[in-house]
Amino acid sequence: MKLLTHLVAAISLCAVSTVVLAQQYPAKPIKLIIPFPPAGATDVLGRAIAQKLSESLGQQVVVENRPGAGSTIGADAVAKAAPDGYTLLLASGSITIAANLYKKLSFDPAKSFAPISLVGHVPHMLVAHPSVPANTVKELIALAKSKPGKLNAASQGNGTLSHMELELFKDAAGVDLVHIPYKGSSNAMNDLLAGNVSLFFDSVTSSLPMVRNGQLKALGVVGPKRLSFAPDIPTISEGGVAGFDAANWFAMMAPAGTPKDIILLLNGHVAKALAAPDVRQRLAAQGAVLQGSTPDEVSALIKSDMVRWAKVVSIAGIKIE
Repeated sequence: MKLLTHLVAAISLCAVSTVVLAQQYPAKPIKLIIPFPPAGATDVLGRAIAQKLSESLGQQVVVENRPGAGSTIGADAVAKAAPDGYTLLLASGSITIAANLYKKLSFDPAKSFAPISLVGHVPHMLVAHPSVPANTVKELIALAKSKPGKLNAASQGNGTLSHMELELFKDAAGVDLVHIPYKGSSNAMNDLLAGNVSLFFDSVTSSLPMVRNGQLKALGVVGPKRLSFAPDIPTISEGGVAGFDAANWFAMMAPAGTPKDIILLLNGHVAKALAAPDVRQRLAAQGAVLQGSTPDEVSALIKSDMVRWAKVVSIAGIKIE
């Protein structure tokens, strides 16, 4: 009887502590971990939103970059952090790819985090060096089929989104392209500009300016529709690869077990930050498409993405120890 009484008391105390924590939150600075290097799309998004959250929450939101291993180092740090709302993650679709690549991943993207809200996505496009004798996706497919294994394509590295997009394209279009992995987008882009590689799935943030000045050719946009700021570039689906999509999404998340009241509070503040005109203008210039959501919508996206990439990884036979 005493044991039952103590157990009930402990549960009640825990519930009260959770309510008090949520009511007092935030009582100190919040850390936002970005699992990629500075200056990339994730970093630009994270810092813009962190600034607005600092203003609306009344506590500083400090950005900390923890890059490496396909975003798993930063994600691991958040998964292991105290579930009190003071350590957050700006995740990307990379964590759902990692779940299918790394045999000994220390976290589960679907279970180790409490989603807060989507932040948006930065579209990707397939770009080519001007020397490639193809100006559309249809022409590229015909060229690749006439020369199997002769065209190569860069990626940001093994297991990155650009690698997955390439494998998805190869399978859907039925073409044989040689994958050349690099350590990061900038290295891949430099070799593409030099003509050392022929193709690259990259973010519009870095590629579009080079398309506009004639250094690269845009063959198609990844996604269901054309971009409002680049309506002249068709989608890859329009080029003959029906339904081709691989959204480069970003979402704010906390460690699993974070009180629901804190999650909902942060969800509201993220929505407010995304609606700020200066944030929208600044990030639109970077090619970002801002989009908030409910926590449940993030959970559903993570689960569907894990299934999608499991198929691609299996088909391509990709393995990373």
